[in-house]
Amino acid sequence: MAASGEAAELLAALVGIASVNPRGGPVGADAAPHLGEAAVAHYVRDWFTARGIRAQVRDVLPGRPNVVATVPGRDPRMVLLESHLDTVEIDDMSIDPFAGTIQDGRLYGRGACDAKGPLTAFMLAAAELAAGPPPPFGVIVAGVMDEEHAYRGVLGLLDDLAGTPIAGAIVGEPTGLVPATAHKGCVRYTVRVLGTAGHSSRPEEAVNAVTLMARVIDHVAGTSPDAAAHPLLGAATWCVTRIQGGEGPNTVPGRCEIDIDRRTLPGEDPLEVWQRERAELMALIPGRIEVDEPFTVDYALDTPAASAVPAALRGALEAAGRDASVRGMPFGTDASKLARAGIASVVFGPGSIADAHSANESVELAEVELVARVVADTVRSLQLGEEVTCD
Repeated sequence: MAASGEAAELLAALVGIASVNPRGGPVGADAAPHLGEAAVAHYVRDWFTARGIRAQVRDVLPGRPNVVATVPGRDPRMVLLESHLDTVEIDDMSIDPFAGTIQDGRLYGRGACDAKGPLTAFMLAAAELAAGPPPPFGVIVAGVMDEEHAYRGVLGLLDDLAGTPIAGAIVGEPTGLVPATAHKGCVRYTVRVLGTAGHSSRPEEAVNAVTLMARVIDHVAGTSPDAAAHPLLGAATWCVTRIQGGEGPNTVPGRCEIDIDRRTLPGEDPLEVWQRERAELMALIPGRIEVDEPFTVDYALDTPAASAVPAALRGALEAAGRDASVRGMPFGTDASKLARAGIASVVFGPGSIADAHSANESVELAEVELVARVVADTVRSLQLGEEVTCD
């Protein structure tokens, strides 16, 4: 495995390159310098190239690329190691977001945990495999853009991999070193109540939209989605995540909006969930409620633990003396998009989701090094049956 300190050096360099997701806004000369993934994508490409590993940067959107590196194996089938380049915002951080400060064995900075720590581990694993005899199967390391917003990076990656035989995928996210074969999906939508505005001195002549919206909020808070619990994920959930209403302190509000976040389980179709909930909510205040089409739709993940790559990963974890029990995660990842394309995927990486997006985000460097070793051992020990070709 990598010499001591290499993980710290690489991760500090990645954290030091700002790559905040612009969430649909501009990048480059017309934007703040910390927005966009281009600079870190080029660094990853150059790091691989310096080690004799073929790597390519390819724009998914103008100025917002993915980076893909390839280590050939003895078999043409490939193991995909995918993680993301973008991070969330830095406004509320209590530390220098790009300093990569190391203290007590942890590296601090935006993206250290989510997901430049996992990406660092994948890069080190691929470099180790490339430095020795050809591995039994090839490895593709993909650093993708836009995971934190609209998942366009992984969709662009799937287009680029069309026709490539993929044995399975490990998706890098902070799972606390456990293999996650399931996670929830989500559907998010806006609900709008329309009242009748009026003067606050004569509220009886108006219809208060905020008061009406309270019925909707109480309904969401007081009921549970009608879905059977999943053995790894538990129950489906829904909650109100945003509210906006009113125009002034002396006006009865005629309009109020909320956003609802519904976390779906494997087997639930997010659009069908939205349709059922739309009918349920509209029946609460007939004629005065609107439910918009979803602005986010993402599917759940449920990969069989016996699939080739998850099974090999579990074996490598057991050999390293770690817990190899499969778990479920409440958050969404790129893995569900890969799975829908026919690529059996497991989510795995260093760090805790509790540290992701936090004011003092960090990851333990020993965990990054362990993940690099376990992932390299996973590729070496992989045993495959039928070939899977990426559609």
